[in-house]
Amino acid sequence: MDTTPLTVRYFAGARAAAGRAEEGMPAGRSLDALTAELTQRHGDRLAAVLRVASFLVDGVTCHDRQAPLPAGATIDVLPPFAGG
Repeated sequence: MDTTPLTVRYFAGARAAAGRAEEGMPAGRSLDALTAELTQRHGDRLAAVLRVASFLVDGVTCHDRQAPLPAGATIDVLPPFAGG
């Protein structure tokens, strides 16, 4: 089993709420499990952003939040953007 860590990249308000641009997380989890762990790690401010964010897994929109994330994947956290 490949256990290459996941890379989580934060954009805009997600970056501000997490207090960093990116971080590594252990592989072998679903997006729902990952967001639960990120909420526990960073608190309510990030939790609020994660509830309304979109997620890209290696550049592709993630629709199945229960599917295991591929080892070594890059997860982009994209909060809703203002503007046009």
